[in-house]
Amino acid sequence: MRVFQIGAAGGVGQRLSALLVARGDEVTGMHRRPEQAAVIEATGATAVTGDLVADDVATLAERLAGQDAVVFSAGAHGTGTDATTKIDGEGLRKAADAAVQAGVRTFVLVSVFPDAGRAAGAGDAFEHYMRVKKSADVHLVGTDLDWVIVRPGTLVDEPGDGHVTAGPAIEYGDVRRDHVAAFIAEVLHTPGLRRSIVELTDGPTPVAEAVAALVDR
Repeated sequence: MRVFQIGAAGGVGQRLSALLVARGDEVTGMHRRPEQAAVIEATGATAVTGDLVADDVATLAERLAGQDAVVFSAGAHGTGTDATTKIDGEGLRKAADAAVQAGVRTFVLVSVFPDAGRAAGAGDAFEHYMRVKKSADVHLVGTDLDWVIVRPGTLVDEPGDGHVTAGPAIEYGDVRRDHVAAFIAEVLHTPGLRRSIVELTDGPTPVAEAVAALVDR
């Protein structure tokens, strides 16, 4: 499988690249800053330069030509509301439209759990982030792509044990980045799970079993 990652240098993206490469997939990771190329290539993926904000849909579509799937895990990561709008919102819209234009059917989006930060008093910037992410989800759902939206709980860096809880509506909790990456890798290789929104936390079920259960429901 040929997988194009937008957000490949991030915490989830790096882990996912390494997993996919180990499975024999061809992974391409887009980066904007030169120093990110080495981070991406260290996972065994191919690094390509691109700018989610500056590039238009046609330019992104050229990069996506020949790919089997796109994974979008890019984000502004608290760098301001303007950046959130341009990357998490407009950037996702452009990437989804580019996938349609390039003929790439499968699109996996890392979104946000609806309950995230609700008791923390995060303020206006966080509320803006939540609105932008929801709007991006709505845009993707409105395409004819074979999309999967993954809404992880609070991301943590502890090593994973390969066990999760996954479903259309689950209780909020933490989830290890290892588990998000493993879940997406399994989703990409499970054609029966498409056009689904999945909430994800750490839990008791092996990742492969959790994905299979979603297909069977």
